[in-house]
Amino acid sequence: MIPDLSQQGGAEPVVQVNTPAVLLDHVSKWYGQVVGLNDVSIAISGGVTGILGMNGAGKSTLFKLLCGRIKPNQGTLRLFGVNPWQSTSPFSKIGYVSESERLHDWMTGLEFVSTFARLHGLSREEAVKQSERVIEFVGLTDVMNKRIGKYSKGMRQRIKIAHALVNDPELIILDEPLQGCDPLARTTIMNVIRELGAQGRTVLVSSHILQEIERITEQIMILHRGRLLALGNLHAIRSMLDEHPHSIRLTCDNPRGIAHALVENDLVDGLVFEDDESLVISTHHLGEMHAQLPAVIHGSGVRVTGIDNPDDNLESILQYLTRGGE
Repeated sequence: MIPDLSQQGGAEPVVQVNTPAVLLDHVSKWYGQVVGLNDVSIAISGGVTGILGMNGAGKSTLFKLLCGRIKPNQGTLRLFGVNPWQSTSPFSKIGYVSESERLHDWMTGLEFVSTFARLHGLSREEAVKQSERVIEFVGLTDVMNKRIGKYSKGMRQRIKIAHALVNDPELIILDEPLQGCDPLARTTIMNVIRELGAQGRTVLVSSHILQEIERITEQIMILHRGRLLALGNLHAIRSMLDEHPHSIRLTCDNPRGIAHALVENDLVDGLVFEDDESLVISTHHLGEMHAQLPAVIHGSGVRVTGIDNPDDNLESILQYLTRGGE
């Protein structure tokens, strides 16, 4: 059971009824001839939002803008309704985990987190107590007195999240927090992220892997070459793609036997043999096709060892969303 941080030390997050935590209005940022963000307008408040995009999409530029590390060339940016370049007050409400792997490896986890707590104005005693709370929240109590240099990749990511939570932030920005983590660490971090969203905090999580974000949230934002392609519920965005056929690849010992069982199926638009051990089904009805496949496979008597969706990834969604648009 992950504890609710808002009930353990520090003030409870202020609920903004009408003012979004993050507001960008026609924001653009460029570096010389390179465009970081191109005319992006968004409003986000509460819960977890996944920021999806390939390398160079603009995810890091967006986060640097929100953290005050750079200023937009055009447009308006507001944090909790405040212009952060006129008043720095919004930054005290932000917790940020960068993609960078640089940490103070000579410190213990507790020393690392409590140092940042002191920088936020807590007394030494308060800093230690709050640090112990957030370290427990990310599941590292048993190693908090161990040097960070001896931490695994997953532990390092979690102690970074703990340090970002020590000021009890309302907006939490996580840049690729799952990168390089083993399955157990990924599951733990995902649980932490979901719980933060459930507490009503605004959490922005970046990734270039669609399946990672799907396990955390259905609310997504897709960036491509600095432009905002989509913002909303992932299932709604997927429904937009149903005008294009989806692919299902079956790995089996008799592809032709499966094809024979599917050739008259009304949901099937096409069948392609990739090799002697795989069959690709083309369909406009992905969910219904998956629902029927178990019965079809059982009836065919063919041994199927794998089922996957080769076009069910971020790259394919980007192709769909940009088709004819550039």
